[in-house]
Amino acid sequence: MKPTLRIAATVLLMMLVTACGSKKKLAELPPAPPQAGAIMAETSERADSAGVDNAAIPGSQADLVAQAGSDHVLFDTDAFELDQEAKTTLIAHSRWLASHPSVSAVIEGHCDERGTREYNLALGERRAQSAKNFLIAQGVDVRRLRVVSYGKERPAIERSDEEAWAQNRRAVTVVVGA
Repeated sequence: MKPTLRIAATVLLMMLVTACGSKKKLAELPPAPPQAGAIMAETSERADSAGVDNAAIPGSQADLVAQAGSDHVLFDTDAFELDQEAKTTLIAHSRWLASHPSVSAVIEGHCDERGTREYNLALGERRAQSAKNFLIAQGVDVRRLRVVSYGKERPAIERSDEEAWAQNRRAVTVVVGA
């Protein structure tokens, strides 16, 4: 092999090794949100000690569920498009958010266990973004919403069957502040 060709091959090899070594690693998953049950129990204890009946404290996660019927929307396999049922639920979320202007929300994107971690994180992001975009189109201020994808890392149901997978393919509206 000619010296010039050998040098070019060496430089090319070094460039490839450097490029492969500089791939960005996936960021760590964000911390888990406080469990809704724990928040509701704590809120309930405070309300009970104050003599308040708190079936659903206005502006709380429980209030969102009570008023909208659900805090989540479901998706088909490998999809992030909203069906009519999801749109109806998100319209209820947007109305609830309009009646609670001091509340912000995180839209969590989730997937079932099938597929790679990377694929599911990306799909969860698209699902959360799809729900967020719909809420914005309904008039919710973009500054009140943020998205996070948990991919397949935080299933609602920890089983490996169609019923569980269907419930795990979701976007969840989580109340984060008043």
